[in-house]
Amino acid sequence: MSEAVEQVSAVLDRMGAPPTLAPRLLSALGPHAAVGLDADPWLLLRLPQVSIEQADYCARRHLGEQARPDDPRRLAALTAHVLRRAAARGHTAVEDKRLITMVGGLGVPDPSAAVTAAEEREDIVLFESTDDTDDDFDPTEGGVPELPDPERHYALPDVGRSEQRLGEQLVRLIGGNEPIMDSATAGETVEAAADKYGFTLTDATRDALITVTLRPVTVLRQGPSSLPELARAVLCLHMIAEDSQVGLAVAAPTAQAAAALHEAVAELVPDPPVRVVSLTALLGQAPLESGLVVLTEAMSVGVARAAELASSCADGAHLVLSADPHQAPSASPGQVAIDVATSRTAHVVQLGEGPGTPLTELAAGVAAGEVPDVAAPGREVVRVSASSAEEAAHRALQLITDSIPRALEIAPEHTQVVTAREEGPAGAKALNAAFKERLNPGRGFDADDRVMTASGDQGHLREFTDGGAVVELADGTRTTVSDPASLRHAWAVPVAAAHGGLWPAVAVVLPPDVPVSRPQVYTALTRATRHVSLVDATGGSLESGVRENAALERTTRLVSVLREG
Repeated sequence: MSEAVEQVSAVLDRMGAPPTLAPRLLSALGPHAAVGLDADPWLLLRLPQVSIEQADYCARRHLGEQARPDDPRRLAALTAHVLRRAAARGHTAVEDKRLITMVGGLGVPDPSAAVTAAEEREDIVLFESTDDTDDDFDPTEGGVPELPDPERHYALPDVGRSEQRLGEQLVRLIGGNEPIMDSATAGETVEAAADKYGFTLTDATRDALITVTLRPVTVLRQGPSSLPELARAVLCLHMIAEDSQVGLAVAAPTAQAAAALHEAVAELVPDPPVRVVSLTALLGQAPLESGLVVLTEAMSVGVARAAELASSCADGAHLVLSADPHQAPSASPGQVAIDVATSRTAHVVQLGEGPGTPLTELAAGVAAGEVPDVAAPGREVVRVSASSAEEAAHRALQLITDSIPRALEIAPEHTQVVTAREEGPAGAKALNAAFKERLNPGRGFDADDRVMTASGDQGHLREFTDGGAVVELADGTRTTVSDPASLRHAWAVPVAAAHGGLWPAVAVVLPPDVPVSRPQVYTALTRATRHVSLVDATGGSLESGVRENAALERTTRLVSVLREG
């Protein structure tokens, strides 16, 4: 145990809190966590597993009579706690009146004072914007329109500033507006690439690639069967970048998705002239020199990572966000691709669709609001009914360790269980315990365990060194995780953690009584490139959820930032 963890543990012990919280508090509060927590015990609320009642108990034990309900430290902590809960649901900000109402719902007599206390302690930040969309103003008619009242939103400092930074960096790129090629030359280059590599492009993809060369920021919309066409587009973009000498960088949010796209490119060209890398690996090269930067699976990227990417792009670079709008928004705050498209400050184009498959037919049906029965002669889609969460878990274990390897020759290391929840008999924790016992018995974390890092990348734990845990990622690279406590087992993951990854085979587990939405189910299904097993224990709520719960609404500011830029 490090000295810093020991110091935090000592403070926790004095306030009656479990010392096991020390590593996570140190990660959340930084190197001076012990001093900060000693002065403000309500900082315990930085951890999502700590309730307000528990924090109040620890504060009373630690501060005695000084722990008053109207203590500014408590009021600030409660306000920030509300914003953290909103951020956990994907919101980047909360409208000011809504925040006051939510804080008041916690029993705070003067919620406005609580918001003020949080702002004064810099636990939250205020953003004001005026999105003036009055296009009907005619100066020849005389007079001026009334300015609308500014919109006021509060955000957590890191989230709000990341979104602001993202908007500003996108505005910088949009302002460059220098084409890489003229449209005629771009069209000729696309055709030359298709001839050289021996494939045919759809007209939609050809038009989209021409737009990419002309416009500085583009949202490239794709569908469930677009992976082969995206691979062809990458080869065309490589030739465009090569001929124009601007350079090309292509990244996916995770090593799994990068490996899947790279494999699709390699099916067209055995020795691909361009390599697809993970977003983490790409950002490790920042600042980027490439004049054409492509991010695939962009729906899974929140404002923080997107801000890093946009900031890394050179002046004049063209940025392409390839995204499937039917997917759920990112696990982290924001809905970047949707907001960029909605702002109308960037161009939106459509990638052509490849030939349909049973898997993509199922996904397209879900996108339209139904769960169709599809013919799957090659067992591309299998639906499995379960009467309970326990039976669903058993079915998932059986599918991954026996049925899929035997019938489809896809080994367990190339499969993924995606479940709708973290807890419960069919949740990720219970499923991982079962897979650990079956596939790699041991205690805790052992070599060859399948793990996920804090950055969302998956791999296999290879060894422990003095520097930390060595994890081999799906693309063959190795990374050292300095804090092994941040690892989690990953034979099974919730939908949010699977977002941005792609695997040959996926078993989607839907336990009873789980809230089902169309984007959630669509996202889970489209994590598979060859086969999906749908384990349904919802008792009918799968169909109703897909039909009725069509969207996951989020409050964000990026549209306003882009329009004001």
